[in-house]
Amino acid sequence: MSADADEELVAVALVVKVRGLKGEVVAELLTDFPERFEGLERLIAVRPDGSRQSLELEDHWLQGERIVLKFAGYDSIEAATALVGDELTVPESERVELEEDEYYDWELEGCRVEKPDGESVGVVRAVMHTGASDLLVVLGAEGREHLIPLVEEICVGIDIEARLIRIDAPEGLLDF
Repeated sequence: MSADADEELVAVALVVKVRGLKGEVVAELLTDFPERFEGLERLIAVRPDGSRQSLELEDHWLQGERIVLKFAGYDSIEAATALVGDELTVPESERVELEEDEYYDWELEGCRVEKPDGESVGVVRAVMHTGASDLLVVLGAEGREHLIPLVEEICVGIDIEARLIRIDAPEGLLDF
């Protein structure tokens, strides 16, 4: 795995602090698939300034909702401190494949949202995960936010390649 600057990447963790004396770091998981770290040999660190560095993963283990990572060449607190704030990524080509009709948040963000007649509703700004169904946070042209349930009955067509989501909104959904 290289750290090619043109390669599309998928974030899997964010380094938040150093742990122990041997250069281990603690990271917030940014993936729904923590098992993806099994057998993973390399990660690409994306620094806050946008630069990239390929890291060899020596060891890892889950610690509650976080993951502890040990990288080759990072054998002290001082060395590991340099990784704090880095986003850990894999090439998009290595992302976990989802089932049909399942999408990553980043695939939906930025998609245009239209009614069946082609009238623009806005652009997906974020995906909000709630206890029930997920919600698309759509920013309309007038600057108003719409919360649209991400359910088949409303989101009747999702075309990731065309960056388009067609919705059949029930009466009143877009009025607020």
